[in-house]
Amino acid sequence: MKADRLLAVLLLLQTRGTVPARELAERLDVSVRTVYRDVEALSAAGVPVYAERGRYGGIALLPGFRTDVTGLTADEARALFVFTADDAHAALGSALRKLMAALPAPHRPAAERTSRRVLVDPVRWMSGPRAVVDVAELHDAVLADVRLRLRYRHSGQEAPRDYTVDPYGLVVKAGVWYLVADLDGDPRLFRADRIHSAEPTEDPVRRRAGAELADVWEVLRAGVEQRPAAVRLRVRVRRDRLELFRRLNAGALTGEPRPDGPRPGEEPGEWLLAELAVAEVGRARPLLAFGAAVEVLDPPEARTLLAGAAADVVALYGGGEIPGPPPRPARSGRGEGGDGSPARRP
Repeated sequence: MKADRLLAVLLLLQTRGTVPARELAERLDVSVRTVYRDVEALSAAGVPVYAERGRYGGIALLPGFRTDVTGLTADEARALFVFTADDAHAALGSALRKLMAALPAPHRPAAERTSRRVLVDPVRWMSGPRAVVDVAELHDAVLADVRLRLRYRHSGQEAPRDYTVDPYGLVVKAGVWYLVADLDGDPRLFRADRIHSAEPTEDPVRRRAGAELADVWEVLRAGVEQRPAAVRLRVRVRRDRLELFRRLNAGALTGEPRPDGPRPGEEPGEWLLAELAVAEVGRARPLLAFGAAVEVLDPPEARTLLAGAAADVVALYGGGEIPGPPPRPARSGRGEGGDGSPARRP
């Protein structure tokens, strides 16, 4: 776009001083004639830009002219240049380079140091490889302000389904992209990595009056985080697994775990009591991953569920006693026979 190119010319001249027209043309991937036309357009807009001919000539701004197109403070400039390991958008790097050129000179060193010294990686540990998502294509579809025809695969289903939705926009949450849209007038979330296709239609988008992306997202986010907790799980947690238990169940804990009185054979303070608020009894099943370090006390149906699941695991692996490791063969010492006597050459 011409406006983008004119801004790029202005920022390059502001940063570099005099720049040969041919170099500008190569950087912007245009002809030298186009560069001179851009210079004329900037001049007509009131920018004091001029061209010097000759061996050492080029395009330059009048000495002393500078435009601060950002209006950023030093702290704001540093915050913008925190480098993200998993870039939210392919164009982000290019945009930040342009912005760096536009920063007031006193802010640039701090912004450059921040980009080299601070790294934000939004991907959780051991989350596994994520599906490649063409966010740029989805972004273009959303900006078209028309209804979208989606082919979308829900979690736990193999075949995608067809929907016609009214998009509000895109949201990235903890490294995962979501499409926020209305389906038949109701707000819905669609994970971008489950969208098989997003085809713009010719029908204009039908958003609810006064509804903006941030408002719809807040409603959807609250719906996920504040799901009704119909079941309270009372559990015992061994202290040496408490940190992991708390981290994995932070959203369900109703309070800080408290010490539980020891049972026969237990050390005082070895076990703690905790309570989890969950939507259904089935949410107790992941606690089996803690083995004997977590015991569900109530409700009884949760204990029955876990007992059945544990029995299924035992049946899967054959039941009975687990065989121990095979006996180790006798190992000879260096230079000795199996009975400890010096080894003899054959």
